[in-house]
Amino acid sequence: MPHYALITGASSGIGLALAEALARRGRPLILVARRRQALESIACELSQRFGVEVLFRVCDLSQPLQVSGLLHELEQNEWPIDLLVNNAGVGTCGAFVAQDWRREQQLIELNILALARLCHAIGNVMAGQGNGHILNVASLAAFLPGPWMSSYYASKAYVLHFSEGLREELREHGVSVSVLCPGPTRSAFFRAAQMDDGPLQGGKRMMSAEEVALITVRALESKCALIIPGWRNRLIALVPRLLPRWLTRRLAGRLNRRVMANG
Repeated sequence: MPHYALITGASSGIGLALAEALARRGRPLILVARRRQALESIACELSQRFGVEVLFRVCDLSQPLQVSGLLHELEQNEWPIDLLVNNAGVGTCGAFVAQDWRREQQLIELNILALARLCHAIGNVMAGQGNGHILNVASLAAFLPGPWMSSYYASKAYVLHFSEGLREELREHGVSVSVLCPGPTRSAFFRAAQMDDGPLQGGKRMMSAEEVALITVRALESKCALIIPGWRNRLIALVPRLLPRWLTRRLAGRLNRRVMANG
């Protein structure tokens, strides 16, 4: 029986690019996202191009009942998963107290709770079988506070620290945990967050999802703990360690307000 890579948020952006990169290497896939039409098209294309089995499941991971349904289906079908990619995520932009609370709650449910629940359920199975790999997708935002995107930055900080802690816990069970912290990437994220990526654009400064995926898949082969694609992004990740916290907050807030002003 083949072992599958399960990828959430697989219908666009980094999730889609990772699906293609893994399929190219002969990995059977289970793709999870909200849009059935997109998933059907992607699954058919990847299967035809690379000759691998590609399953898909429609699930809104911000809805706990749907997450329960997905986990139940995985258990019932007994699909062996040796790579879990928690890529699904959403952002909000603007003053926290001015946001629609339902959007903030959706962000927390998706970026934090769904990710943790999948790690708990599938990680438990991996630990029992003595092998497996979990990749959680965080962001450069995980390294600093982000005024005017406070919930998003905080959610990615959770993903970073949770993943590093989980790596140590599961290491003795033969399970590796990696965390991906990409910088701004050309994808649908900015549109979904109602932001403009113009101030972040700069040709070489913004990587494509395909570039991020290629670097990530290579790093997974080495079981890297922390994956930060691009030397500029690795440098940016170091900056908060060198600056006083008040200055880090100010600079991040200034950048986010600039992005909002161009949205």
